Amino acid sequence: MTNPSYKEEYEDYSRLKLRRFMQNKEITFITGNQNKADYLAKYLGVPVKHIKLDLDEIQSLDLEEIVRHKVRQAYEKIKSPVIVEDVSLEFEALGGLPGPFIRFFVEKMPFENICSLVDGKTRKATARCVYGYYDGENLKLFEGELGGEVSKVPAGDNGYGWDRIFIPEGYSVTRAELNEEDYQKTYLQIKPLAELKEFLTS
Repeated sequence: MTNPSYKEEYEDYSRLKLRRFMQNKEITFITGNQNKADYLAKYLGVPVKHIKLDLDEIQSLDLEEIVRHKVRQAYEKIKSPVIVEDVSLEFEALGGLPGPFIRFFVEKMPFENICSLVDGKTRKATARCVYGYYDGENLKLFEGELGGEVSKVPAGDNGYGWDRIFIPEGYSVTRAELNEEDYQKTYLQIKPLAELKEFLTS
């Protein structure tokens, strides 16, 4: 039997520290999406309590402002530390729209129509995600982003949401067409999970 390496010992210590922190603080991830909750738990390496809450959606293109509002409101509802998340897909040609409203576009419009919004214009786009943490005193925001462009037509069968129309920087296909390795790589560029984990274990 080999002795554990320093890296393994450090990872075990960090995981134990994070588990104790999550338990002591009783942190709740606010989401009704089981897949998101499972992925966060897998990335952190500890169980994550999660619940769905109906929160007000303020009308803003500022993703940080939206998350700041949501995380404070979520805390007021359950009176214990919370983590919330929101995402946006910003089209340069449309001055940042759809931005945080992209989910409404996806729900109400065919993907072909969303792609055609920037026909004849620059197709540059930015995928952005902000996590917010609030415990009644400390409010922290963590932001990730990935540049790319809007595809001319939707393509691919993997992923979810707007993955079928977003081509990440460095690729020639949409996220929905990527293999598992590249899909996860781009996921972690958009989602600031490393920063969130560092904060929770610091």
